[in-house]
Amino acid sequence: LGGCQESPDATPSTIGSEKWNLVWSDEFEGEGVPDSSKWTYAVGGHGWGNKEKQFYTAARPENANQQAGKLHVTARKESWEGMDYTSARIISRGLGDFKYGRFEIRAKVPAARGTWAAIWMMPSDWQFSDGGWPDIGEIDIMEHVGFDPGVVHGTVHTKAYYWANWNQHKGSIVLPDFDQFHRYQLIWTADQITWLVDDIPYFSYVRESQDWAAWPFSEPFHLILNLAMGGNWGRAGGPIDNRALPARMEVDYVRVYASEPDGSKSLAPE
Repeated sequence: LGGCQESPDATPSTIGSEKWNLVWSDEFEGEGVPDSSKWTYAVGGHGWGNKEKQFYTAARPENANQQAGKLHVTARKESWEGMDYTSARIISRGLGDFKYGRFEIRAKVPAARGTWAAIWMMPSDWQFSDGGWPDIGEIDIMEHVGFDPGVVHGTVHTKAYYWANWNQHKGSIVLPDFDQFHRYQLIWTADQITWLVDDIPYFSYVRESQDWAAWPFSEPFHLILNLAMGGNWGRAGGPIDNRALPARMEVDYVRVYASEPDGSKSLAPE
């Protein structure tokens, strides 16, 4: 993929023969911290299960703020609550929860070694499964680690398929101009999840059975935008490049569309 494509009209939107209607969005047109009617924060500095090095702050403009029509999620080299870096992890849980749909996030990721930018989804009701992660499911719309510039990943995590079992289901695409804005997209129906960049599909995960261990994706999920520092994956390419900080992920908009009322129409090939 080359170049940055302009965003489509907010509604309606089409990919293939499907028509999608906008049901939730944030264009980040305000100033200051993100809109509290749409976003809250995951806060802490305990490593987040990945030995990450940042402390995620809450409603701190230095780490998450809107300016000039963009959301800036910024990682900084500074001591905070016993950690060496600060950043933000904003979530829509309880304010934007979705079961099926088309998701489009126009964003630009940083290139600094040690950064780990992510746009992803987790279940909003953690009680629907007796297990923890990965049993409850995770949908990664976009991940990019700074030591591997330009390689963008889309992934699902489930009890049946995840990295510790060496059978993780994921796809990737190379964006030579990854440091420009791209539209990171996900189409999630009752029996298939498809990842796209700028309307170009590059990976699909198809429901293989009724077994929840392989498909925990029949419950509402919420959106997460964050920029981690280091961690098991983020530092795989060497130490964090402090000279490149502060680093930021910029988000132009987040848009969520609905198709069929129950999300049941499959996009799988005939």
